[in-house]
Amino acid sequence: MTNLLVFREQLKKFYSKYELYITPFCKFLLALVSLVAINSNIGYMSTLKNAAVVLILALLCSFLPMNLTVVIAAAVTLAHLYAFAPECAIVALAVFLLLFILYFRFSPKDTIAVLLTPLCFVLKIPYVMPLAVGLVGTPASSVAVASGVIVYYMLVGMNDSASVLNTFDVDGMVDKFRYCIDTFLGNRAMMVAVVAFVATVLVVWFIRRLSVDHAWTIAMITGALLNILILLFGDLMYSTNISIIGIIFGSIISVLLVKVLQFFVFNVDYSRTEMVQFEDDEYYYYVKAVPKNTVATPEKRVKTIRVPEKAVKGKEAANRINLTGMKMYEGTDFYLF
Repeated sequence: MTNLLVFREQLKKFYSKYELYITPFCKFLLALVSLVAINSNIGYMSTLKNAAVVLILALLCSFLPMNLTVVIAAAVTLAHLYAFAPECAIVALAVFLLLFILYFRFSPKDTIAVLLTPLCFVLKIPYVMPLAVGLVGTPASSVAVASGVIVYYMLVGMNDSASVLNTFDVDGMVDKFRYCIDTFLGNRAMMVAVVAFVATVLVVWFIRRLSVDHAWTIAMITGALLNILILLFGDLMYSTNISIIGIIFGSIISVLLVKVLQFFVFNVDYSRTEMVQFEDDEYYYYVKAVPKNTVATPEKRVKTIRVPEKAVKGKEAANRINLTGMKMYEGTDFYLF
């Protein structure tokens, strides 16, 4: 455990030292993965699938605010849908505008949740998002998670309906509009997932704020169980065809991943909890103080000891050793000559 804590502190120091370079690289990587996922799932416009275009857009996102990364991803998605069917692009544009209004109104700082939620669905670990956002976010962050869920199911639904849309006549624009809207609004699996994820975020956020021991662990386990129950109940009610085994194993993996997040964000030692009481002229204060699990990273100090040449006796020994100085590393088990 001590080694893990040392590694965490070293990682924090490394990030603070090279934050100027790490942050743009992470933004570039997130944008690149998002664009590649969009191109691989709804890549109807060949120009945007070009590797050079993808890299240029990802590099542009690395220097722009995260909110503009969402806008660029939405623009690329609309371009692909327009190349496939303009009617789908118009419906998607209306949905994006509605989500942007809600998103920028309630949770403009949770951009990463909007991008990561569809990616986690693609990676088959979607249940990690409501747990993680509930732990480190706010109730308003549920809007960002819900937006990501809606975007994913909307794109999957339109992509799955491609074969049906191709059967419409060229002049059947109204029928295409009606079919796209009905496909979106009639997606029961999307509605159930939105309710489950929003409820999970709110419950996890509420429990992790309680002043009980192991609140974060209790919150993530309770949230995972609640998410499973809502998804299974929705499957019974609306026949969403959700895999029960996939939900259970996905929830277990999500809890393990969120435990890793807890180690870096909220690692405390409940065995050293103290109850503090003090007062001022108007109030009495009762405070529960829980110390963080921290450890000082070992610092290696280098001392250089100069050895005079006359200390080396014999020309042959001097030529063989060629001793010009000796360095001793304190805190280690070896000496370096």
